[in-house]
Amino acid sequence: MTDILPSYVQGAWWTPTDATDAAEVRDASTGEVVTRVSTSGLDLGAALAYARSTGQDSLGGLTFHQRAVRLKHLALALTERKSELYEISSRTGATSQDSWVDIDGGIGVLFAYSSKGRRELPNAKVYVDGPVENLSRDGSFIGRHIYTRLRGAAVQLNAFNFPVWGSLEKFAPAFLAGVPTVVKPATPTGYLTEAMVRIMVESGLLPEGSLQLVSGSVPTLFDDLRLGDLVAFTGSASTAERLRAHDAVQTGGVRFTSETDSINASILGTDAVSGTPEFEAYVRQLVAEMTSKAGQKCTAIRRAIVPTELVDDVIGAVRTRLAERIVIGDPRAEGVTMGPLASTAQRDEVLRQVERLRAGGGELVVGSTDAPTVRRADGSEGAAPDGAFVSPMLLRFPDAESDAVNEIEAFGPVSSIIGYDSLDEASALVARGGGSLVTSVATHDPEVAVTLASGIAAYNGRVLFLDRDDARSSTGHGSPLPNLVHGGPGRAGGGEELGGIRAVLHHMQRTAVQGSPAMMTALTGVWHQGAAARPYQDSDGVHPFRKSLAELHIGDQVASGSRTVTLDDIETFAAFTGDTFYAHMDEASAAANPFFPGRVAHGYLLVSWAAGLFVDPAPGPVLANSGLENLRFVTPVSPGDEIRVELTAKQITPRETDEYGEVRWDAVLKNQDDEIVATYDVLTLVAKERDAA
Repeated sequence: MTDILPSYVQGAWWTPTDATDAAEVRDASTGEVVTRVSTSGLDLGAALAYARSTGQDSLGGLTFHQRAVRLKHLALALTERKSELYEISSRTGATSQDSWVDIDGGIGVLFAYSSKGRRELPNAKVYVDGPVENLSRDGSFIGRHIYTRLRGAAVQLNAFNFPVWGSLEKFAPAFLAGVPTVVKPATPTGYLTEAMVRIMVESGLLPEGSLQLVSGSVPTLFDDLRLGDLVAFTGSASTAERLRAHDAVQTGGVRFTSETDSINASILGTDAVSGTPEFEAYVRQLVAEMTSKAGQKCTAIRRAIVPTELVDDVIGAVRTRLAERIVIGDPRAEGVTMGPLASTAQRDEVLRQVERLRAGGGELVVGSTDAPTVRRADGSEGAAPDGAFVSPMLLRFPDAESDAVNEIEAFGPVSSIIGYDSLDEASALVARGGGSLVTSVATHDPEVAVTLASGIAAYNGRVLFLDRDDARSSTGHGSPLPNLVHGGPGRAGGGEELGGIRAVLHHMQRTAVQGSPAMMTALTGVWHQGAAARPYQDSDGVHPFRKSLAELHIGDQVASGSRTVTLDDIETFAAFTGDTFYAHMDEASAAANPFFPGRVAHGYLLVSWAAGLFVDPAPGPVLANSGLENLRFVTPVSPGDEIRVELTAKQITPRETDEYGEVRWDAVLKNQDDEIVATYDVLTLVAKERDAA
């Protein structure tokens, strides 16, 4: 008897003691039983409670940067053992290229979020969003928005087609946000997810309770959810609607996001005629999307929308490329470029949907519904009755308005081709799909691109423009990227995953906080104007630039003396830099300008002088000036005016993996009348300890 696939819950591996209801999972190519799956007796409520308590505590004790570093090391741990995952992946029907997309793609998401977390998030536990909102005349009452992590569990309900990537692209943002994950993979390929989780557990890198795995069905899941939990679902639109209707979502405060099947399109531009690089790139991409993962991708091209006069050219080119490039068979056989579907049940479902497409007016012009001849693992060729093999198929729809072509999805190596007579018609056909994850456009004409973008962007989560300039570097129609949104409106589920730090914030609550500058400084870890500051001259006498990160505190300040601006200074700066703009050199013209009283000092002269007023010149913990942000010039400075600067340590961000960190300084230039001349942030890299300088 084949072993039961274990779950990993409450910090331990678990299998049922009574699994008479266990479902058999079979090798997609041979039909051999791989494992059995059951959750009989599993206490799902206890697993969720463990996530909300132990998982929340362990993740909540880490900063964004500390979590980001863990993601990097988890990615490295998976990389070291990915050959194990590749071997298992072949049993799901995935070719080496398919496995690369799934396994290396998933690992790449971990690397990407590790990098983005350290570059774009503070080394803190609270994320500050947007500018300060002044709520009082004297600045004593202000407001801000902050993000804090949800205090529940992130539950993943994943599809069968990407057992590694589908889990890791949801796990990484949740982990970075500080929310523990419970992953429930689809049964046909869940054994690959189990192998991935096992490697992560054995690495010792997972904070306790941060990741749990449920191998099998979860019929009572939504009854166990509560406010603070969120569910990320990938699967069919009908299932998503049923789950979304549950009381836990409707009235219980559980967040629900879905990424579902969609009738994605690819448009061939009117300029992309046969023989152009765009035509060739279009056909190459269409065939790749039909056959990658045997077409089992939520982002696959289901409708090829091409100029009516080019329909036959595209059909012929697709037929030729399939014949030349595609070998169907067991992924373990040499030379195979397209494997089976994930299961015989999936195979039968795809064939049923193809018949529906044909009944709706589709003509099968490439491929066949007959069982294909395949290459077996031993290299021989013939029938494979126990395998889930299907030939790539292209259907032609003479009627582009057919309900079938715009509504029915065969989730396999199946696409349909329809013609259009105008760009407006092409846009309308995209919209007929009811909302998509992605549409691609092959064109080298910017006017065609702009017209189509304005017509289709609102119906898609992503739009890819393909032409001769990016054909080689393009990641392709069907490849979601960690830094771009994955999701789409309408039929595509209305959800949003990935998209860089946006995905992290989906696992957090945005809250408006109000209070005094001092209170806002305490809440956010960022110094605010009006909060207490400590000019070094009045406190410890140690210039802030002489302090390491370990010694520096938020609010440490340089309050400089003043410097008088002369006409000679302005003219010298103009001659030296070549900036002879009339406001600095022509008294009459400057006075005629509504913004200036006459000749004024260059703004960059003032910023340069400010550095001279606050910098301590000796070598020390300050290693480098890494930038200047948010510069605003407020009050013009005339010859004879004086300027001074207040430089205050605003935010301190140690780097987890380096011997230095970043200090953001609040810089305010004022004149002799205490009017603000300029404001900006100065960024410096500062050693963590004095002896590291």
